[in-house]
Amino acid sequence: MRAAVLSRFGAPLTVQEVPDPRAGGGEVLVEILAASVPPYADEVFGGRRNYPLEPPVVPGPGGVGRVLHAGPDATRLRAGDLVWCDCTVRSRDDALTPDITLQGWSSRGEGGARLARHLHDGAFAERMRVPTENVHPLPARAEDDPARWASLGTYVIPYGGLLAGGLQAGETLLVSGATGNLGSAAVAVALAMGAARVVAPGRNRAALDLLADRFGPRLRPVELTGDEDTDRGALSAAADGPVDMVIDLLPPAAPASVARAAAMTVREYGRVVLMGGVGMLGGADLALPYPWLMRNSVTVRGQWMYPRPANTGMIRLIASGALDLAPEQVRTFTLDAVNEAVAYAAAHGGPFERTVLVPPTG
Repeated sequence: MRAAVLSRFGAPLTVQEVPDPRAGGGEVLVEILAASVPPYADEVFGGRRNYPLEPPVVPGPGGVGRVLHAGPDATRLRAGDLVWCDCTVRSRDDALTPDITLQGWSSRGEGGARLARHLHDGAFAERMRVPTENVHPLPARAEDDPARWASLGTYVIPYGGLLAGGLQAGETLLVSGATGNLGSAAVAVALAMGAARVVAPGRNRAALDLLADRFGPRLRPVELTGDEDTDRGALSAAADGPVDMVIDLLPPAAPASVARAAAMTVREYGRVVLMGGVGMLGGADLALPYPWLMRNSVTVRGQWMYPRPANTGMIRLIASGALDLAPEQVRTFTLDAVNEAVAYAAAHGGPFERTVLVPPTG
């Protein structure tokens, strides 16, 4: 089969013939129809993100595909089924604290690296082998536009954070990093889940205006100044009441002070969920005040990716129409144009901009 291969960090991807993947026990062989290219893919492939990929590797964090073969442990999947392939793979030998790898993308610790060596290759290919439990059926209408449905991979990440924080209908949420690709997805998902209002801070006025135009009065945009105290006051005022929950999705380049200003708007007994990259490439720590946390009974938790059932929940939200994919700006590229796709994604990483690889089928 043909696949895009990262031979070393800093080198362009090369499209080449590689051996067909063979699905073993507990695995499914899938023909890839559409695979998203994250806006920061160029940072990963260039080595700037220090992701623990081990070249040569076929990258790509999940995608939409069609089942070619399902093993005997699959009691409902059948050849020909349209499916979502989740990249978040968990080891099966420790239910309490499983090792995790993002197939074709990243991993956590030595256990995750071992798992990545077994499930090495991702979705930038014509075919992919996927653990059975990571294959999720899609509704029939997804067949009409697999590339649009590939954005499911962007939405399910903040959905996992909102589930972790226990977002309830009628609550007020603040999305730190709201003008980014993942942050804007968090805004859309939170409103689809019934949030009464979402406070959206950012420095990009055009992106803030786009969010306000799309979501109306339930969206409260706040243009940041860079002064922590001033911004915290503006965020609290925009909420027009208590902030029940904060979710942070800022990228690694963002200063900790921006995340802290957002986090400290949360009410007494409020929740803060950290999902972004602040501090991953160095810089100051988040440094939330101990007395403030303790006396206000604030819950702070980290959340990497999402639990497995979040995939089904996200598919249902989209299928029901509660989350509308129609406004997505989807640009597709063939597998042969993968490097153009990576460059395009880097330049078009704003709200609801999606870059998708569509390998040829047949």
